[in-house]
Amino acid sequence: MDFSLSAEERLMRSTVREFVRREIMPLEPQVLLNEREGKPGLSSQMLQELREKGRAIGFWGINTPERYGGANLGALALAITYEELGRTFVPFTFGGSADNILYACNPEQAERYLIPTIEGQRRSCFALTEPGAGSDAGSIRTTAVKDGREWIINGEKIFITNGNEADFAMVFAVTDKEKGPHGGITCFLVDRDMGWRSTLIPTMGDWNPGALVFDQVRVPEENILGEQGKGFELAMRWIGAARWAIPARAVGSAERLLEMALEYSRTRVTFGEPLANRQAIQWMIADSAVEIEATRWITYRAAWMQDQGLDNRHQASLAKLYGANMANRVVDRVLQIHGGMGYTKDLPIERWYREMRLFRIFDGTDEIQRYIIARNLIKGHVRLGEF
Repeated sequence: MDFSLSAEERLMRSTVREFVRREIMPLEPQVLLNEREGKPGLSSQMLQELREKGRAIGFWGINTPERYGGANLGALALAITYEELGRTFVPFTFGGSADNILYACNPEQAERYLIPTIEGQRRSCFALTEPGAGSDAGSIRTTAVKDGREWIINGEKIFITNGNEADFAMVFAVTDKEKGPHGGITCFLVDRDMGWRSTLIPTMGDWNPGALVFDQVRVPEENILGEQGKGFELAMRWIGAARWAIPARAVGSAERLLEMALEYSRTRVTFGEPLANRQAIQWMIADSAVEIEATRWITYRAAWMQDQGLDNRHQASLAKLYGANMANRVVDRVLQIHGGMGYTKDLPIERWYREMRLFRIFDGTDEIQRYIIARNLIKGHVRLGEF
């Protein structure tokens, strides 16, 4: 059993870490200022410039198939990359990728949607969640009714990431109510100029999703993604791929925060001694270090299992649940160590505090992860101690 990274993985990690340090971290003060003024943290132009710099050093399409110009390095490489990108709160990801379910495009759809998305010429959004159907995705009410060679979509989607910026959406709608979610939901590729509209949903963090409205939106039959009635399976494939990515990013963020706490505790003096000499502070630091390391390996295993073609859904839920809560505990301790300064907007801790609270909600809440984990154990889908 070898827990070491390969030479290629170590080189990749150090390259991304240096890129984050040199190109992204210097943007943090400007990003904070932009967000406090209600602007995007990074403009589209800045984001594209950063992605081109990443492309110049070989970071383009990390997990994209080679036939589309990607590196196809696998899930573990992607987890390591997300971990390093998590060391900054600047909202950046490398370019050259697309939502995993867009690979279900047929050749004609790939020319119109998949390839332009990989190249950064188009932007997509995943439109599943509704006001009355969040974790219970099978209860969506948006409908698509056949009319000749078109489908008429009516309904509303909410909390859609990139919903205000996307020029097309992957929309999940009920096409056969009698068949239920497995067989009765279809995914459609719907261009914005087909008639749907979006509005911004303000949140407590930097995540500003959209509410999407579909009112008699006509979509050509050839815009069905995958097969009619197989949309729920596509939705679950999309959600499953994201679950281990969240704790991977959380590891990087928590590590950076703990580094800030270590530095502050060594220099902040109270009653004649550095905070680092106080047992209460030492325990916060120790607990944080242990939880970060535990999250790292739970997450790496989930990614490794995916690379081996194994069913990693249970492991991904373990990583998502533990990692999301770990991040919230660590940022809370780091804020506490900094005292009043941690609560101010002069430091980015409060910004991370707001961001990390979202980790416990999106892509499956804590409660959903606990339900999945407990169900798998109770029904015998997985066994305790299996490796």
